[in-house]
Amino acid sequence: MAIHALSGSRLQGRAALADVLRLYLVTDQMSLRGRTLADVVLSALRGGVTCVQLREKDLAMRDFVALALAVKDLLAPFAVPLVINDRMDVALACCAQGVHLGQSDMPVALARQLLPPEVFIGLSVESLGDVVRAAGQAVDYLGISPVYATPTKTDTAAPWGLAGVSQVRALTGLPLVAIGGIHQGNAAGVLQAGADGLAVVSAICSAADPQAAAQSFQDIFRAQRPL
Repeated sequence: MAIHALSGSRLQGRAALADVLRLYLVTDQMSLRGRTLADVVLSALRGGVTCVQLREKDLAMRDFVALALAVKDLLAPFAVPLVINDRMDVALACCAQGVHLGQSDMPVALARQLLPPEVFIGLSVESLGDVVRAAGQAVDYLGISPVYATPTKTDTAAPWGLAGVSQVRALTGLPLVAIGGIHQGNAAGVLQAGADGLAVVSAICSAADPQAAAQSFQDIFRAQRPL
């Protein structure tokens, strides 16, 4: 079921998005070690983060929008897109560049109708069935979740492992972002298995030096895929 019948422009668009998703920071305010989210995000941006997702399941609408706008202002000088997890209302209010949906969130078709056409949509996949169904949806990338067990998100399916990443890669031509337990020690293997991007939470948010942590991931990318 690999996707081959793509026009040149669509292939180029996917390649460009894969590059944007290369080092994908997912925020977790519980992992900041007493620092502000702004300080950690700015440090990570200086280290080479290429995409930032705000995941705030418990924030009220007003607070989430205020936070999203503040983070978006931080990202603008770096030309890094803001992705909102789950909350379509917040994404629309802050004009986010991307939205990430889970299997139990708003249906992709409805989200696509509501969002401006330039906003990209990511979808978490937790089984091969999810991957197959995604082929018929207006999805721009898939989040393979979780690759490894992780304490930052406990409501997930069984981990995919590297073999699972390879299986997903064989089924789709969409950009793939791996999330769940990703750190500097296993990142190279995840890329070799077929992931285009690495979604990182605690390995950057909880790092003593988020800038250096982000730079170390970029070093791994360069070693695996020299420009």
